[in-house]
Amino acid sequence: MDSCTMLHEFSDSIALAITFDYGSIQNQREQQYAVKQCQALGIKHIIIPLDFMHRYFKSALLESPDAIPLGEYDNENMKATVVPFRNGIMLAIACGIAESNGLRRVMIANHSGDHTIYPDCRPEFINAMSMAMHQGTYEGIEIFAPYTGISKTDIARRGKALGVDYAMTYSCYRGGEKHCGKCATCRERRQALHDAGIIDPTPYE
Repeated sequence: MDSCTMLHEFSDSIALAITFDYGSIQNQREQQYAVKQCQALGIKHIIIPLDFMHRYFKSALLESPDAIPLGEYDNENMKATVVPFRNGIMLAIACGIAESNGLRRVMIANHSGDHTIYPDCRPEFINAMSMAMHQGTYEGIEIFAPYTGISKTDIARRGKALGVDYAMTYSCYRGGEKHCGKCATCRERRQALHDAGIIDPTPYE
């Protein structure tokens, strides 16, 4: 939902969209929708394989559907879904691609609901990473993270105003054909759509 909304909101200034295939349970389904969204908006889209993460990193997201804990994001067991330094790795690669293509910034759709559980979604990390990218590139590339200070509900409200079809997005950590409706990201998705006044188009088990 988050990346898709950002894609639509800033489509006029996005030159290239990247999907990272790092072997997470939900990766393939996310990719399918990313391709369709970018095609609809006429935005160039590439998929970059990061299979080493699946082989060497430890996270429930890289194991099996049964490894995914159920509950809310503020539950202690949700730390099992952290993929260590995932955003740092992806932002660094995106930075290199940006400089290689004459682009000046990299975008990420983290939001305030991510901050508690995911260290590499917090404002402090985003600011530090942006500073490192700026200092480490000739063009002074920076991160643009427009949703860092707002909630997923706020993002859904923006999507509603933009006419984003959330049926063409995927969230579930368990990676099934239908959303499980019980994992933290499913719960957050359902709540955000409800609070934004959007009829939920998501197929749940």
